[in-house]
Amino acid sequence: MARLRDYKLWHQQYDDPESDLSWRLRTVQGWIRRVLDERRGELRIVSACAGDGRDLLEVLSDRQDATRVSATLIEIHPSIAGRAIEAAAGTAAGVEVRTLDAGFTDAYIGAVPADLVLLVGIFGNISETDVTRTVGASPQLCSPGATRLWSRGRRHAADLNPKIRDQFARAGFRELDYATLDRGSWPAVGAMRYEGPPRPIKTGQHLFTFVR
Repeated sequence: MARLRDYKLWHQQYDDPESDLSWRLRTVQGWIRRVLDERRGELRIVSACAGDGRDLLEVLSDRQDATRVSATLIEIHPSIAGRAIEAAAGTAAGVEVRTLDAGFTDAYIGAVPADLVLLVGIFGNISETDVTRTVGASPQLCSPGATRLWSRGRRHAADLNPKIRDQFARAGFRELDYATLDRGSWPAVGAMRYEGPPRPIKTGQHLFTFVR
């Protein structure tokens, strides 16, 4: 069993507005706002390994139309999930925080298919095999036309991002944007649109396990 980083301490990087983590946060929030602006009617959102949910909840707290949003945040760390629950109280959206392992499809039952799916801060912490498996299972989480956000740093031993982008394309996703920052962990944020048919969720399926 790999020893994981201290994620409570890791979240403190958000306090530095110049950090690469803060850049990733702003980039993801920009896309969340864009989806909310472009899509009308009720909107379902799911965020895997959501942390304290600040990427989504900070946006929703400023929206007068947040009542049309139903969001499910999945975070296994109890105290970090607790912060998300507290923050969710400051929004008008319907927000459920599940203290579950987002690496298994059962955690998503009743929350998908979603119109916006966040897989942020995951691909750099799991094996290449698990990345491939998760991308392949992504259609199960998305409604047709859904936006999918993902991230991964490019300062790893091997930059898998070109391969990940190709895998998303083969899974039925069209790339909308690919933003990068050339410092720190050299982070990248990808935005994809699902253009394939509906796919039912397969229960009991393992997607990924964090290794750091």
